[in-house]
Amino acid sequence: MPSKIAARVPSYRLHKASGQAVVTINGRDRYLGKWNTAAGKAKYDRVIAEYLANGRQLKNEDEKTIEYVTNAYLVFAQQYYRKNETVTREFGCISEALKIVTHLYGPVIANQFGPLALKAVRQCMIEKGWSRGYINKSIGRVRRCFKWAVENELVRSDLFHGLMAVSGLRKGRSVAREPDPVMPVDPLTVEKTLCHLSPVVASMVHFQRFTGCRPQDVCNLRLQEVDTSDSIWLYRPETHKTEHLGRIRVIPIGPRCQDVLRPYLNSDSAMFCFRPTDAVNWRHKKSSENRKTKLSYGNAPETNRKRKPQRVAGEKYTTASYRRAIHRACDAAFPIPFALSRLEGESKKDWQKRLTVNELIKVRKWQARHRWSPNQLRHSVGTEIRKRFGLEAAQVILGHASADVTQVYAERDLSKAIEIMREVG
Repeated sequence: MPSKIAARVPSYRLHKASGQAVVTINGRDRYLGKWNTAAGKAKYDRVIAEYLANGRQLKNEDEKTIEYVTNAYLVFAQQYYRKNETVTREFGCISEALKIVTHLYGPVIANQFGPLALKAVRQCMIEKGWSRGYINKSIGRVRRCFKWAVENELVRSDLFHGLMAVSGLRKGRSVAREPDPVMPVDPLTVEKTLCHLSPVVASMVHFQRFTGCRPQDVCNLRLQEVDTSDSIWLYRPETHKTEHLGRIRVIPIGPRCQDVLRPYLNSDSAMFCFRPTDAVNWRHKKSSENRKTKLSYGNAPETNRKRKPQRVAGEKYTTASYRRAIHRACDAAFPIPFALSRLEGESKKDWQKRLTVNELIKVRKWQARHRWSPNQLRHSVGTEIRKRFGLEAAQVILGHASADVTQVYAERDLSKAIEIMREVG
């Protein structure tokens, strides 16, 4: 009888409370994921095989699993990747990359994670449709996690060096998606869009067109950070993209850009210059001016408002809300084709339900061709300055530490090459 008990293999069971599969080994429950799935059964087979191969003993509990390492790193990253007491977008990118690692190798001992496992993670990213550049950055974030684990003695010291052997994906030599390059926006397109923007967002667009600054610099602009003592004003953002590298960002403001800011000089210098609340007030005022019903009938101005709205306008634009405002203006300036004109005036949720798949694809392509983003304004400024004053001038205005980065933003002037070949070719 004792020999039969010793030969018994722990069974694959359902944990009713959680709906997961579970196996109990030496009095300890090990969860295997969702019940009655191929992945859960494969995990059960692996756990049992390791248990039997180790002489019916559990593995050394001092060895940390990948799930343990990634969770510990996320706790560290949430505190480390902060700016002005706010978690940056880098933390979200790290979480997204490590989610794939945990999904594929969560219960595996971290010391067993090697180059082949990292390549499997990369393949999963490719299958998800991520772009080649974003995949390379995400793999770098995974390596950074294990470098931190080596630093804190959670894994063996040579593990990180093994992961460094996995080279990045090369353009044209992988099946990863190549995104379309961000090109400068046509000035005529910008002019057609401006008339559909609120005065606040239009001022933001003009400010960026004249200075070539980043979208976040426009959103964070406060008058107390602008030195107006000279003919050329100097904007020194309190927070900017490269401040964690110890660099100082100074944005010169010329006469035309000064005219953009003058209407805001009487406001509180400590407040953000371009505020969504001002844009909402302008929209309400415009709606009231255009009303057809007499004031003695219907609702009085500013009375038909929700007492506790779910969303209220904030005190500053984010790069995302700034971009969305421009996209909405682009949709108004470049309406969808006549074949889909029945969608005009309907909310996004309504027309998405009514469209066929082919029509929805057609709408998305139309919007992609006729929408532009704030970063394209930066490209346009870089291209123009490089054309007139050279690469070094574009590097200074755009605030890049390296001219190689500037070449990404400032497109090469094809007309100059054509003129040269007209002479020598």
